[in-house]
Amino acid sequence: MTLNQLRLSQFRSWPRLDLELDARPLAIFGPNGSGKTNILEAVSMLAPGRGLRGAAASEQARQGKDAGWRLQAALADHAVETTALPDQTRTVTIDDKIVPQTALARLVRVIWLVPAMDRLWSDAPEGRRRFLDRVTLSLRPDHADLALAYEKAMRERNRLLRDQIGDGGWYRALEAQMAEAGAALTRNRLAALAAIMGAQDGGDDFPAARLVLLPGEGQADDPDAARIADRLARMRPRDLAAGRTLTGPHRADLGASWGAQDMPAALSSTGEQKALLLSLILANARALSNQPVLLLLDEVAAHLDADRRAALYERICALPAQTLLTGTGPELFDAFGPRALRLSVVKQEGRSTLASG
Repeated sequence: MTLNQLRLSQFRSWPRLDLELDARPLAIFGPNGSGKTNILEAVSMLAPGRGLRGAAASEQARQGKDAGWRLQAALADHAVETTALPDQTRTVTIDDKIVPQTALARLVRVIWLVPAMDRLWSDAPEGRRRFLDRVTLSLRPDHADLALAYEKAMRERNRLLRDQIGDGGWYRALEAQMAEAGAALTRNRLAALAAIMGAQDGGDDFPAARLVLLPGEGQADDPDAARIADRLARMRPRDLAAGRTLTGPHRADLGASWGAQDMPAALSSTGEQKALLLSLILANARALSNQPVLLLLDEVAAHLDADRRAALYERICALPAQTLLTGTGPELFDAFGPRALRLSVVKQEGRSTLASG
């Protein structure tokens, strides 16, 4: 049991929401636009960052950017609150103590799958890199701090590059910081890929994928700090011409293939790509069997036939994770039977509310 209670105030379409949960999957259903995904987005704010929509905190307030919102949760035996007030960054408290957002990653692992991710294998590398880093963060909580350290040093280096500063002394300290953090980021990513591949069940419905960290541009898959620092130094003339850093883990990509023919995910059918993505999400949850896990699946049932939905629900019920799902109608969750809680939502006069009855 991970999430016992959730309270929302002025978040997206919800003026207020009070939920009591148990360990069973929670199936949330209602018409399109009724506010189902907003509940999942709220839960995703129990992780560091901008949640499953990648939205700024000011965009999530029901009454507009000049208002604010609040989320309170009884989470893994802790009282968690995260609040966004106008013109302020999002704050987080755990047991009444103000903490950085990165502290959430050590408290609970939040994994999500949303319809926009169906294009993961055909979209630009940036989306796959974000997906890989969310997976890695769930397995390695220090990944967020490493990413912040790397990005801070890279921003400073990029400023020097844009200003056409040529003095190497200004660069060496920043490049050393980037190299140390970047090598650790890459080692984390490689360890995460190994853990995910080891946790796949290889079933026919959701086949196992072979995953690889691709170098992208600039040997972005290097786990050695000394080599990264040397490469950054050698690349300065090119980076000065470009006005930005062109090598490092911020350029990495994720590759996936499956089956006896080692079919690349990008060349697979839409259904196969979806099955592969689900396989990875389920494996991510399995790999976290000793940690509190929240699994958020938005509109996932609508893209599967009845047999594959049933197969998915069997796997969900066997996971060491608390799962929240959304769908347009209760019939999409029939295969759960009594194993799932159900929540019906509607939207009236611009406000989401729980359906009566």
